[in-house]
Amino acid sequence: MSERLPANLPSPVSIQPFGESALMLGVGASLPAQRRLWAAWHALREREPRVEWVLGMGNLTGFFDPLAIPAARIESALEAAWQESAGAEGEAGKRVEIPVVYGGEAGPDLAVVAERTGLRRDEVIARHAGAEYIVYCLGFLPGFAYLGGLDPLLACPRRASPRIAVPAGSVAIGGAQTAVYPLASPGGWQLIGHTDAVLFDPYRETPGLLSPGDRVVFVPVTS
Repeated sequence: MSERLPANLPSPVSIQPFGESALMLGVGASLPAQRRLWAAWHALREREPRVEWVLGMGNLTGFFDPLAIPAARIESALEAAWQESAGAEGEAGKRVEIPVVYGGEAGPDLAVVAERTGLRRDEVIARHAGAEYIVYCLGFLPGFAYLGGLDPLLACPRRASPRIAVPAGSVAIGGAQTAVYPLASPGGWQLIGHTDAVLFDPYRETPGLLSPGDRVVFVPVTS
């Protein structure tokens, strides 16, 4: 598969096969590149509705039926959408404040994060709540938003043994990212707090609270 896109881009860009029925546009995980991916993703869903377009961190994948749609068409669509997304680097979505109860039963791994990072628990809370995060993409569960912008000092490895059940609303850190579990599910991220905000409701007009490009702020509250 080709790599015919211009070299003077903010990150390496390529289009590669992803199995026999998918092509992936990879652009690197910088925020400017991700913002361009958001624009390309919106355009492609309108332009090629028969293709399942999956947005990831630093990539955009089109899943298609190769018997119905030639791969060359998908490749051309990806390339054109990326080129046309130039100038979208400054776009941003809505600002969402999420109240969080940190520590205690709400955040059983807060002490673990504090120990691993060498920070006091109140410092972990202050740093986590002191940043503005960007929704890079959605995945894993309906409404699960991968948030970029975590203070590097708070980066913490996932648990060696994932939990069988993580409560919905759990605020967690996994590696260099933070997120909120929208639904109860298994999970291996470090749980530092809990929110009553509903991240996903299938009966709402817009089921997911967060969308790619949104800005998220966590607000500490008492239980």
